[in-house]
Amino acid sequence: MSATYTFDVFASLDGYGSYGPGGDWGGYWGKQGPELLERRRAQYDGDQRLVLGATTFRDFQRMLATGADDSEVRDAWVTAMTRLPTTVVSSTLSGPLDWPDATVASGDAVEVVARLKGESDAPLRSHGSLSLNRALMAAGLVDRVQVTLFPVLTGRTGTMPVFGGADDFDLELLESRTLDGRVQELVYRPTRH
Repeated sequence: MSATYTFDVFASLDGYGSYGPGGDWGGYWGKQGPELLERRRAQYDGDQRLVLGATTFRDFQRMLATGADDSEVRDAWVTAMTRLPTTVVSSTLSGPLDWPDATVASGDAVEVVARLKGESDAPLRSHGSLSLNRALMAAGLVDRVQVTLFPVLTGRTGTMPVFGGADDFDLELLESRTLDGRVQELVYRPTRH
């Protein structure tokens, strides 16, 4: 039996995962509300394994280091995420990592995640880690793509195109919901086109 792997990502309406210099949006592009934050917390509670690439892992570590315990940076879902058993796929990091229950898996990401899918009794989930997840999609290892779509256009300041450079995929919509009257959560099953 193979564990389900979900590629979970935040995006602006025009497809960017972040914003760069000149952008003053703030976290969640300033569009978070109680429904979004509770939904995120619930999704990261329970029995599952988090899979991150090295760049995203370093970004999370930097973000958490700058936020006080009561800041927006340490909301309930981020706290739940940091408590999950975590595998960081990296050829540049080595353990031990400054993250509860995290291990480094070096080697080819496709081989590492294929092994995890075969061995894990719990679902696998990755947040961000764009290049890692594009490679896993190309290899047919991503079972679900969950896009949380924020109602902003970041054409001038947007960075990190979420699916830039990805192969072509058809997407079957499995779930959709609106959170706080403005944020869309869309869950798809990808199949190579």
